[in-house]
Amino acid sequence: MYERFRQVPLFAGLRDDHLARICREAQDLRLEPGELLFREGEAADRAFIVTAGEVEILKSADQRQLLLAVVGEGEVIGEAALLQAEPRSATVRARTRTDLVSIPKAALDDLLESSPSASRSVFDTLVRRMRENHDQLRQQERMAQLGTLTAGVVHELNNPAAAVQRAAQQLGGELDRLAGWLAARGGWAEGLELLRQGPPANRSPVEISDEEAALEDWLAHRGVPDPWTLSPALVEAGLGVDQLGRLGELADLGNLVRFLESAGTLRQAAAEIAEGAERISQIVAVLRSYSYLDRAPVQEVDVVRGVEDTLALFGHATPGVRIVRDYEAGLPTITALGGELNQVWTNLIENACDALAGVSDPALTLRAYRDGDRIVVDVEDNGPGIPAEAQGQVFDVFYTTKPPGHGTGLGLRTSYRIVVLEHGGSLTLRSEPGRTTFRVALPISSPVLASS
Repeated sequence: MYERFRQVPLFAGLRDDHLARICREAQDLRLEPGELLFREGEAADRAFIVTAGEVEILKSADQRQLLLAVVGEGEVIGEAALLQAEPRSATVRARTRTDLVSIPKAALDDLLESSPSASRSVFDTLVRRMRENHDQLRQQERMAQLGTLTAGVVHELNNPAAAVQRAAQQLGGELDRLAGWLAARGGWAEGLELLRQGPPANRSPVEISDEEAALEDWLAHRGVPDPWTLSPALVEAGLGVDQLGRLGELADLGNLVRFLESAGTLRQAAAEIAEGAERISQIVAVLRSYSYLDRAPVQEVDVVRGVEDTLALFGHATPGVRIVRDYEAGLPTITALGGELNQVWTNLIENACDALAGVSDPALTLRAYRDGDRIVVDVEDNGPGIPAEAQGQVFDVFYTTKPPGHGTGLGLRTSYRIVVLEHGGSLTLRSEPGRTTFRVALPISSPVLASS
């Protein structure tokens, strides 16, 4: 045990007699995967050193346990509660088969009083851990606030959107009734029928402009006043020279085309209202899906749907970007934290779009496929790439290649924690000029979540 303790940074500078005392009072301990070392809220009477394996540090938040960190060989845990004379602030659980050494409080106190190097090591560990925990708990609080806000927005938008849709449908029906009543005047029924058929599909702007000019001449030739004010709306509604020419020569042509122009405008307005309301309803549905409202934190997740929900909500970030989708058919769902995975897709997609600024033909490629017992998602852009000297730092806390004010350096670190620590997956980067790929590999059945 003496030589083993010499390898631990906390004890590296101790005098031989102090280290000998620690060895006499320390006890070996072994945990099997999933076994608890201590629980949040328990009284603390000793600290521990991990000598082999890994343990998870968990904090209760939002009716589940939030994974704060995974610590391994050489790390000291449980000392904060001893130093502050407070209950355990987190739960510690073995991630793998883990060997530890337990040190009684009295021995730890004596160590810190007699060794400045040990005190400095513990202080550095505490500061680092508090900073990391603060960042993660702050992120969790923000996501909880976002979930509350989203729930309110969904509730407030859903009813008005449905009301607008119903009003648009009613407007269209009332317009047909009014038009039918007015069509009792001779020769107008056929014009209304032409209006109901709508415009032809896939007309180019040039074709529309030519139709408007032709209709304006046609109406002017028949003595209809101010034909230039009528032709745009009539052509937009699908009533050009060919259609109106079927009505024959009518003495009341001027009043008829004005009626058809007004009816077409109203019909178009009703269609636009209905389309806008439908878009609002779609956004509400995507918000509900993206934030996993009213669902347990851990559930069966459709990864492709999560990526697509993210694209739907963050379309403002992809104007002019060519989206290439390459999704393997029939992918199974995975056991995951759906809301947190969507944070990953958000970070990766936004970073890719930022990298595409100034690229002549920007393209964002999204792939999803199965690789054994994992689902793999690639987020790839054809931007300038990440410099080789920076690639090893992209997952570090607060590191960013973006200019000041355009990033905190927490997005990729948060994504790494969610994918690797919380789901037992992997998040890797490959980058060269013209091609940068972030690859997320997630287990279909996560052993980490299964033990939560």
